[in-house]
Amino acid sequence: MLVSRMNWMQIEEQAKRDDRCVVPLGCVEQHAYLSLATDAILAERVANEAAEPLGIPVFPVLAYGMTPGFTAYPGTVSLRMSTYLAVIEDLLEGVYRSGFRRIVLVNGHGGNSPAMTLATEWMGRRPDASVKMHNWWAGPLFQAAVRQIDPAASHASWMENFPWTRLEGVAMPDIVKPPFDAALYQAANPQRKREILGDGNFHGRYQRPDAEMLRVWTAGVEETRAAMAESWP
Repeated sequence: MLVSRMNWMQIEEQAKRDDRCVVPLGCVEQHAYLSLATDAILAERVANEAAEPLGIPVFPVLAYGMTPGFTAYPGTVSLRMSTYLAVIEDLLEGVYRSGFRRIVLVNGHGGNSPAMTLATEWMGRRPDASVKMHNWWAGPLFQAAVRQIDPAASHASWMENFPWTRLEGVAMPDIVKPPFDAALYQAANPQRKREILGDGNFHGRYQRPDAEMLRVWTAGVEETRAAMAESWP
């Protein structure tokens, strides 16, 4: 149930029937040979597919997030933390005013994690509201499905290479990229991080068969749906 396909009157009635809604969170950052919008594409799509059978409205994805480490890569756009958290609070207030009290943030980017700290503070001021932040790619079911296929999976590797994140005419290297020095990377500035990573894939293969990708995607959708349906206070 996409909010983009609803009007305000339908939203008002929906919130009276069911006070759950979903806000996907993404990022625009380098993903090696994949789309710069990979995190936004995946967060919005997994949220939509998970919510559809439940009849829960999904707001348009917040495409921009916090990714200061990748700013040396052209096309990467990183919001300041103060900006991002202010936007998250405004989003929470907006859906709250619309009548929603159970809010799921379906997150597609690890750097967005401070949003849940902000949401916890916000719930202290809105005690009748509940917020979950579901990092869809990090869920145990999704990660188990990934490990069954190939445990060498990481940022911008095969794990994020779905038909809907690939770019037309862009070929993937047919190699297994080795891991890098994680301690050195963590201590590096953005330009040095780019030198360490090169094309941007952290490690592992760049692409695997679509049949395998469908298996891990299905696990991610089912796990995201459970987060929307279960364990509310």
